[in-house]
Amino acid sequence: MAGRPMPLEYDFENSIGFWLIVGAQAYQRAVNDELAPQGITYRQCQVLALLSLGGPTSQAELAQKMEVEPPTLVGILDRMERDGWIHRECCAEDRRRKLIHATNNAEPVWNKITAAARRVRSRATKGLSPAQIEQLKELLGVVRNNLEASTIATENDR
Repeated sequence: MAGRPMPLEYDFENSIGFWLIVGAQAYQRAVNDELAPQGITYRQCQVLALLSLGGPTSQAELAQKMEVEPPTLVGILDRMERDGWIHRECCAEDRRRKLIHATNNAEPVWNKITAAARRVRSRATKGLSPAQIEQLKELLGVVRNNLEASTIATENDR
């Protein structure tokens, strides 16, 4: 029996989730397009950004924050370690736990990443006033906080 199209009874155009996802995907593609000619992947960018924000971080925490499977992250980290951008170190409290550190060799890469991020941010906010940009950040923060609060409440109910 030939398949028939699934009826679409969901109003995507009015879905906050739809607009968040397609906006985030477009932003990610734009960052990736900026970095690819420089030999930097979006995932490498994520690793360095997370290390910049939080300092040395375990592989497990990085995988969770990046929403990738640990074996996928290992391949990314292997390449970054080979290129001298990071190094892995056993955690003093738990020898099974590997902490990831950015190296001094990552600084020029990070400078390229932040320059690309500024260019993408400028393109993404073209036509928005400074007040609108602030409002957008505030509104997205509210959405994130609402979702995180409901996730925590759901976990506490279990």
